[in-house]
This record gives sequence, structure tokens and C-alpha cells, in this order.
Amino acid sequence: MSEFFDFLKHKYAYVAVGEFKPGCFGEARQLYEKAVSTYRKGFKGAYLLQEPGTEKGIAVILWDSIEDMDEHKNEIYNQTLAKIAHLYAAPPVTSFYEVCSEIGLPGEIKSAEAIGS
Repeated sequence: MSEFFDFLKHKYAYVAVGEFKPGCFGEARQLYEKAVSTYRKGFKGAYLLQEPGTEKGIAVILWDSIEDMDEHKNEIYNQTLAKIAHLYAAPPVTSFYEVCSEIGLPGEIKSAEAIGS
């Protein structure tokens, strides 16, 4: 029965929408990737989107729970925020969302290498 209730649990998404100063998106991307690479417990994936030809972007980080996300707000997190803050043209708008629907779950997508085996 617990598998049924696990199926009903939804992930949570932290979403940040912002714009960087001219020429700063690449540096911000590197800092984002460095920070995200430290996430473990409850971390389910991350996406960084860039509007083509601009410095505008959207970061989406998926978590099992808000508590898991909060546990990752540590010294590395604070250092990364401090390093990235000056790159923004204006402070980003951040929100939390409950993931209500998932289509094409990463666990169900097979790599070309696995398919060829």
C-alpha cells in the first residue's frame, strides 16, 4: 500500500526567473552547475533555460520535498549566492511549485547507447 501513496506524492520545484548583466550568463551558468552538483538527498534534477540571444534565464530545481531543499541551504549555497548576486541585472523572481504532472520521466527515457545494446 505504501507504493500507492508514494505514487501520489508530488515533487516540488524551485523556480527562479531572472536576467543577467550583458555577457554574464555564461559565468552564472558555471556557478549554477557547480552549486547543483553538490545536491544529494531529495534532489531530483535541474534545468537552466536561456532565452536565445538574451541574458534572460529560468532555473528549475526539482526536489522530493521542501524540507530536502531547505537542508541544502548551507555554506556552499550561501557562497554561491554571494558569487552570483552581482551578475544579475535585477534580483530574480523566485517561487515554489508543486509538480502536478510529469510526462516522459527521466527514468523511463533510455539513452541511445542502452538501446543499441
